[in-house]
Amino acid sequence: MVKALREEVKRLFEEKKVDLVIGWGKGSLPMTATPIFINKAEDAERLIWDETCSNNLAVYLTKDKRQLVKTDQKIGIVVKGCDGRSLVLYAVENQIQRENLVIIGVPCAGVIDKKKVLKHIEGKEVLSASFEADRMTVEGRGFKTEIAKCDVLSDSCLNCNHPNAPVFDVFIGEPRKSDSVEDVYPDVEAFEKLDSEARWKTMVEAYSKCIRCYACRNVCPSCYCTECFVDQNDPQWIGKSPEITDTLIFHLGRNLHVAGRCVECGACERACPADIDLLKLNRKISKEILERFNFTAGLDINEKPALASFCENEKQDFIMG
Repeated sequence: MVKALREEVKRLFEEKKVDLVIGWGKGSLPMTATPIFINKAEDAERLIWDETCSNNLAVYLTKDKRQLVKTDQKIGIVVKGCDGRSLVLYAVENQIQRENLVIIGVPCAGVIDKKKVLKHIEGKEVLSASFEADRMTVEGRGFKTEIAKCDVLSDSCLNCNHPNAPVFDVFIGEPRKSDSVEDVYPDVEAFEKLDSEARWKTMVEAYSKCIRCYACRNVCPSCYCTECFVDQNDPQWIGKSPEITDTLIFHLGRNLHVAGRCVECGACERACPADIDLLKLNRKISKEILERFNFTAGLDINEKPALASFCENEKQDFIMG
């Protein structure tokens, strides 16, 4: 896979089909990959693709890197399923010009959550990690442990039905089977079974840990506003201190802003230093959008987001009461 990816990127440069390629490279720490930007063929040797490539690279086409898509250069970008869905969302929302992108798809079997690995080995320092088939091996001073990959996959990967980019120009390897998960929202369904008081208590307990670092917002590919509502002073929507009421307003407001736009990549949850189960509320909104509008974000480049269109046969019970 890695060899094929590198050769394909070299070919794209040699045929002058790209001026820049965004992909993953080896991180400075074990179990990590880092986004890299390649502008010449020989640097393709730096590219990797494995279970550590968790970053959603689509985020580099918006936010502070928005200047990348304001030039006439051709940008190649390596994407797994959720990253590819973000690109579809960007195209639909006119954030990118599809003709200026060369999308390089890779089949995703899930990415690991480093926090889960460290919990599994009781916080020991990992000096090296390797992957083979359905297992990973971590080594450190005085220990070597094998772990089943399914035990340390990111929560976003456990119920993923879209492991391949929905739109691509080049695909490396063979696409993985899609729509193989029957029960996509077991965590959300368990939450919905709680009564209102228990649901509220669960949310307060979870979000009271938030330190308002905004890491979740900063890594989210769907949060690309020039100025976020939490940063506005005139008017000031919420307070700046980590009071639970203001914290809940931030998270609930952000969830509504990405309703019908969240691709469930899990970047927010992996970035959270407080280990908050951020994905559950996002997935709750995604489930509502699917049930009410039969829509899943980022799958069809010709379809408007659910909340940007109107159909007369949509459910109206939330309006009618």
